[in-house]
Amino acid sequence: APALAQAPAYQTEAPIAFLKDLQTGSVLYAKDADKRIPPASMGKMMSTYVAFKLIKAGEANLNQLITVRPETWKKWHSQGSTMFLSPDEQVSVENLLHGIVTLSGNDACVVLAEGLGGTEENYVALMNREAQRLGLKGSHFANTNGWPDPNEYVTARDLAMIAEATIRDFPDLYQRFYAKDSFTWGKTMGAGQAITQGNRNPLLGAVPGADGLKTGHTEEAGYGFTGSAVQNGRRLVMVVAGLPSYGARVATSRNFMNWGFAAFQNLQLGKKGQVMGQVAIEGAAERTIPAVAGRDLFVTLPRGFAMERKTAVEALPGLKAPLKAGAQVGNLVVTMPGQPARKVPLVT
Repeated sequence: APALAQAPAYQTEAPIAFLKDLQTGSVLYAKDADKRIPPASMGKMMSTYVAFKLIKAGEANLNQLITVRPETWKKWHSQGSTMFLSPDEQVSVENLLHGIVTLSGNDACVVLAEGLGGTEENYVALMNREAQRLGLKGSHFANTNGWPDPNEYVTARDLAMIAEATIRDFPDLYQRFYAKDSFTWGKTMGAGQAITQGNRNPLLGAVPGADGLKTGHTEEAGYGFTGSAVQNGRRLVMVVAGLPSYGARVATSRNFMNWGFAAFQNLQLGKKGQVMGQVAIEGAAERTIPAVAGRDLFVTLPRGFAMERKTAVEALPGLKAPLKAGAQVGNLVVTMPGQPARKVPLVT
């Protein structure tokens, strides 16, 4: 992964913080990002990821109805955040996902898991299998809703990876569910009025381009948030955790994301297929071959450094013919005064 893109020092109240630019893969900020912490409701992102994968694979569909088991209702109807489901009610997968993503319903998570996985335990096994496949190094899930459990833990870096995978693997479902500012489900006792709850995402409507993801709070975990926003084609994912209050989470999250967009810029170095230079090769009819951009090349730089950049093509050592198309043959190296070099790969 690209090195930390250094910028003027940033101070955050959050004891755990992580910020990544998904366009370039650059980590913009990391503070205890690999420390194991309770996920609280941010763990629901993995529950949602598994559901999205089942839907994409055709093993589930949004119109599928799931019956709320009375036993599940009894256990979860008053435990933390709730969707206000009713016993024996039939609810579609789509509405349960809104209940999880927008309302953070603990009840919705378990009902969905039982409907799609048979039991919550089976669904949790799917979550841990996906966590392993995605390369999460410091996370393990013990339930579907982030309820406190000594065997349930994550890291800020892993939470960002779940968010990134969700956005990358299921862009349509991500947009359909994560950007919703409120959702209505259930009725009040007595009057029977519809219950509308707002999304607690502190970035929605406050930071341009914000469209996800998930807040979390328990007494042990404090207040946390995994969020994302895109501006001018540049998408950032942020995580903060361990904050002391709801208000601190709001202020810290907005300041952190705004700083990421303001303090850095992404510079396009070349377009896919563009020849960036020549590299020497042994055993070929020509002494050198073109080194091209295998994709559109961007690099993340602290603002103000783009004007002082220098670029050079660096060949990989020992290149010998034949080489397959698309094989890496070197790097485009970007240097600036007082900054670590940035490298982006070049291919045949």
